[in-house]
Amino acid sequence: MAAPIVPDTEHGGTVARLSPLTRDLAQLARLDRPIGAWLLFWPGAWATALAGRAVARWDLILWFALGAIAMRGAGCVYNDIVDRDLDARVARTRERPLASGRVSLKTAWAFLMGLSLIGLVVLLQLPGLAQGIALVSLGLVAAYPFMKRITWWPQAWLGLVFSWAALVGWPAATGHTAPALWWLYAGSVLWVIGYDTIYALQDVEDDALAGVKSSARALGSHAKGGVALLYAGAVLLWGCALWRVRPDPLALAALLPVAAHLGWQVLGLHPDAPADALRRFRANRFAGLLMFLACLAVGSASH
Repeated sequence: MAAPIVPDTEHGGTVARLSPLTRDLAQLARLDRPIGAWLLFWPGAWATALAGRAVARWDLILWFALGAIAMRGAGCVYNDIVDRDLDARVARTRERPLASGRVSLKTAWAFLMGLSLIGLVVLLQLPGLAQGIALVSLGLVAAYPFMKRITWWPQAWLGLVFSWAALVGWPAATGHTAPALWWLYAGSVLWVIGYDTIYALQDVEDDALAGVKSSARALGSHAKGGVALLYAGAVLLWGCALWRVRPDPLALAALLPVAAHLGWQVLGLHPDAPADALRRFRANRFAGLLMFLACLAVGSASH
């Protein structure tokens, strides 16, 4: 018997008590699934903490949180606009508001503009260098929905996009970049590819029927080993970042909790169980917190 597909929209809790249009807009921006906003937020918080500015610039971390909610929502709306026909052919996504026809294309574009305006407000709180770096990401964001039609590794493109806040966070907090930042960003890219490969395991069969490419399909039976290598690479690169800030073995020890957590994800992963894949994907919210604590400890001890 095939494992049940976990729908891409939630209908319980607070979302269920909203009016129909408000509920559809919340689902369009994935406000019912906040894990994406968390994952977009963490790299910016890491960079701020590793730069030793988490306490002094707590306000910046809050701005990153608001920006992550708004821009993740805007990205989801844009993705659904581009993918509405493909989404209608995949069991997990066919009930999305646009794919199902509950929200019109005109309404979706208007909502996208509103979320983008919130993102603009956040952008204006940043210094000039950070603003420039943030704006460069818009091209990557715009191209992402098309990557699943072009490459077997759209997750790699997502890694570039979802890690971008790290490149913004450090100069936003300090006014300049630093070598540690690039190691932090590179590690985050591998982390994103790893967790989004886990996420894509939910759709392997439907993606094959729809002609959608993914790292999960590319890796096939080697998906679990592939995720393990990606996570190991992420921890190694993060170790380089922490070492550049504080060349001390104790700095590397700060990574042990997040490394153990990522190991738990891989060791217990069942590629043929969509519900399990979703649970382990969502666990990366906690992995992000553990990495933040590591950056906070090392950054605070070095400044």
